[in-house]
Amino acid sequence: MKKHVGFISLDSSLTRWLADQLRTAAPYTPAAQELREALGDLMDGTVGSLMLELGAEQPLAAADDTICCGALSIDLRLRRVSRDGTEIALTPKEFDILYFLARNRGEVFTKEQIYQAVWESDYLLDDSNIMAFIRKLRKKIEPNPDAPKYILTIWGIGYKFNDRL
Repeated sequence: MKKHVGFISLDSSLTRWLADQLRTAAPYTPAAQELREALGDLMDGTVGSLMLELGAEQPLAAADDTICCGALSIDLRLRRVSRDGTEIALTPKEFDILYFLARNRGEVFTKEQIYQAVWESDYLLDDSNIMAFIRKLRKKIEPNPDAPKYILTIWGIGYKFNDRL
C-alpha cells in the first residue's frame, strides 16, 4: 500500500461539529474515543495538529458492522453478540431490538417506537411484548439484570441504550 501523508486545515466550527458527531453518532470504539479526546486537545490548544492513520488490523467495512460498548460487542454482519468474548445466543427479534437500541445509544425510545423500528409486518403492539423482550435481553446480556448497565429504563417513557459506557 502506498503511504501518503495529507494535511487538512480544520476551522473551529468544523472541529466542534466533528467532536459533536463523535460524541453523539460515532461507534463506541477505542479509536472514536481517542479521536474525540484529540479533537478536544485541538480545540483547547493543547496540540496544534493531529495525524490520523487507518489501523491495518481492521478494514473500514468491518468497523461499520460492529458496535462495541464496554464488554459488549454486537456484530451486525454475523448477527453475533458477545460479552467479554463469550458469545450470547439471542433470538432474531432480541438481536434486532438490541442492535437498534445500541446503534442509537443515548436516545430514548418509547415501546411503540421500538416496535415500529424492529417489526416490519403488522404485529399486535402490546406494551407487555416489548417489556418481555427487554426483560429477556437483560437476562442474557447484563452482568446483573436487576441493575442493568446496557439497556436502561427511562420511567414513564421507554428505554435507551447506555451512552456512558
